[in-house]
Amino acid sequence: MRVREGVMTSTPIPHGSRGLALVLAGGGARAAYEVGVLSAIAERARGLEFPIVTGVSAGAINAVYLAAHAQTLSAALGALRDHWRHLTVDRVYRIQPWRLGRALLRGVAGTLLGTREEAAVVRGLVDMSPLHDFLAARLDCRGIDANIAAGRLRAVAVSATSYASGETVTFVHGRPDVPTWRRALRSAVPARLTVDHVMASAALPILFPAVRLGDAFYGDGSVRQTAPLAPAIHLGARALLVITQRSEPELAASPAFALRDYPTTAEVIGLLLHAIFLDALEADAERVERINRTLARVPPGAAPEGLRPVNLLMLRPSRDLGALVAGSGAKLPSGIRWMVRGMGGHRATAVDFLSYLLFDPAYTTALIDLGYADGLTQWPRIERFLSDS
Repeated sequence: MRVREGVMTSTPIPHGSRGLALVLAGGGARAAYEVGVLSAIAERARGLEFPIVTGVSAGAINAVYLAAHAQTLSAALGALRDHWRHLTVDRVYRIQPWRLGRALLRGVAGTLLGTREEAAVVRGLVDMSPLHDFLAARLDCRGIDANIAAGRLRAVAVSATSYASGETVTFVHGRPDVPTWRRALRSAVPARLTVDHVMASAALPILFPAVRLGDAFYGDGSVRQTAPLAPAIHLGARALLVITQRSEPELAASPAFALRDYPTTAEVIGLLLHAIFLDALEADAERVERINRTLARVPPGAAPEGLRPVNLLMLRPSRDLGALVAGSGAKLPSGIRWMVRGMGGHRATAVDFLSYLLFDPAYTTALIDLGYADGLTQWPRIERFLSDS
């Protein structure tokens, strides 16, 4: 980690350490929570920089924005907070149910007429061009190269799922000496990141259309990402600051949300989205901690090649982010509200599903405010982590 000259910090951060990484997960509108947490940290640790930044899905939006911003982390977060607080559904997606109907009609016609090439191809149920335009107007990826040249950034990486190979591909924009890798069902390639890479990382299958990058189509990077902490570790991180959107288990399993009736489609999808965006991160964090415990028992110099201890700090919400939906006063546009209601989204137990789609200033502001409060509450832990990193 690095502290810029002439800038005071409230925590004793060692100079010259370049092994600190920021890992930002996906989760649709929930990613606004990350901005709140980071705002609290940047306010307390002025001059803080993350030389390695990785993100996936909506977390890729935050990751690339911070990596490309020309000013301090605090200033970048101030601008990012403002963008999230003004983000509305119509600036993210437009619902197009006619796409599904047209694809189904073509599929039926193809079956009856024997023309297999007319098989149903659903290119997403919603139109994501509003988000592309929103990001293109605010995300200047040329700033990544400037930050690399200035020594503030080693690498930024975003992950997406290749529909051609089925593997998770991590696109790495960094210094010439940053490594790439290949493991089972995951690999990394050097890239100059663009808005299209961010859109591909956030393109949830079926709901959002796939994005072409080069010769292949890509979708949301969380779908098959079994090791979400691995990209940062491959890039040289020795300390990981990770922001998850899953609250403590006892909060997430609140008896107030006990499901007594047959689950609706919205409730099932909410569970699937949790599995996609949250479960792998929890499992990977446990794996890193287990490796750390094992290495602590190994004599110096006897650790297996390629293994090293990694300092890990996982920051969690103090409240269930889905439960914030009801109290935020946020509303979906009528067309989307009709679709969600048809899927059973009106039930109180469907708030998890809604929380991923609810790009509404009332909800995103509530998420940012909660993240900021949690960041301040957890500051003693964060300060110790930064001091040790």
